[in-house]
Amino acid sequence: MGIRFPIFRAAAFALVSAASAPLWAAEPLALAEALRLAVERSPLLRAQRLLAVAAGEQAVAAGQLPDPVLRLGIDNLPVDGPDRGSVSRDFMTMRRIGIMQELPRAEKRQLRTQRLERDVQRARAQQQLTLADVQQGTALAWLERHYAQAMGELVGQQREETRLQVQAADVAFRSGRGTQADVFAARAALISIEDRLSQIDGQSRSAGLMLGRWVGADAASRPSSGPPAWQAMPLQGPAFEERIGQHPDLQVIRAEIDAAQTDARLALANRQSDWTVEASYSQRGPAYSNMLSLGLSIPLQWDAANRQNRELAARLALVDEAKERYEDRLRSREAEARGLLNDWQTGQDRLARQRTELIPAMRQRAEAMLTAYRSGKSDLAGTLAARRDEIDARIQALSLEADTARAWIRLKFLTPDDALAAPLKDQP
Repeated sequence: MGIRFPIFRAAAFALVSAASAPLWAAEPLALAEALRLAVERSPLLRAQRLLAVAAGEQAVAAGQLPDPVLRLGIDNLPVDGPDRGSVSRDFMTMRRIGIMQELPRAEKRQLRTQRLERDVQRARAQQQLTLADVQQGTALAWLERHYAQAMGELVGQQREETRLQVQAADVAFRSGRGTQADVFAARAALISIEDRLSQIDGQSRSAGLMLGRWVGADAASRPSSGPPAWQAMPLQGPAFEERIGQHPDLQVIRAEIDAAQTDARLALANRQSDWTVEASYSQRGPAYSNMLSLGLSIPLQWDAANRQNRELAARLALVDEAKERYEDRLRSREAEARGLLNDWQTGQDRLARQRTELIPAMRQRAEAMLTAYRSGKSDLAGTLAARRDEIDARIQALSLEADTARAWIRLKFLTPDDALAAPLKDQP
């Protein structure tokens, strides 16, 4: 059994050397940089900004008078007889030129402008919602990759440790100091660890691919820097309630309520008809007088009960529908935020317990099993199992930390980060 001592000292030396060696040559990708890159690269954010620009242009056009209509014609042109086809010999034949102008009421034009301004408001709220989604999606992808890398490093250390234990078991068996069962136990443990490491590597690559969607492949190939300060609650007290009310999803529905109310006011204004005026000048033959005509057209709303009134009722119903939808979405967002807050607080408590109680207990057990193995009172399989249980406890704590950090990220990006919204506003 004497060979076990230098082997474990060699394992410790290998672990220290591995920890001190640089794992990545590239500069780490910080979360703030990843968020900035994601905002700059998002085509959807640029598209929604263009939607707001388009609605703003339409709002200006909607407040103008319709284009006048030029009217040209020949009235009472003879088609038979001696004056057939002549535009000057018959006293009734007139060459006419005129202009017609529809005159929508100023109130209607103003309401149409306001209606499209509500579309601008909605497009900007939708842009903020997308910005929050981009920031949250980027942060979550960055977080997934960060913790996958951290777990990979932890299991990688365990693999190096177990490889040395396999070598130690082989040497001990050949020298008659160990059993073949110890060799098989060490090899089985190594295979299990390598399988777990392959799984974690796959998760890390998947998280990197998702991160690449937001920040680009080059940036995603860089390692993640340290985790964000997820221990500090981003929302507390009255700010928590206020932040929920500012959720971009709710802002979108508020814009829809405003748009529906404007539609209702426009439907009410449409109960008053718009006028159309017309003036035309008619030229007859040289022997006859020329004519000037003036006209006024007024639609007759003689079925207002089934047309204008029903249109108004429909618009008012849509206002109520939008308000009810807002109330439902508000409750949903409040429940979601409170659930995330509960997850974050619970994760904090559990993580503190695991780090101060569970992991030290598992470490003490592994050390006790190692001491027993060195003194010949325990087999290698039990020692490996104790060490594996300790690593499992550390991985479990790391996984819980990742879950807690995810809840923190979702709370932090309920609304977009204003510092990252500024460069977006400066885009052409």
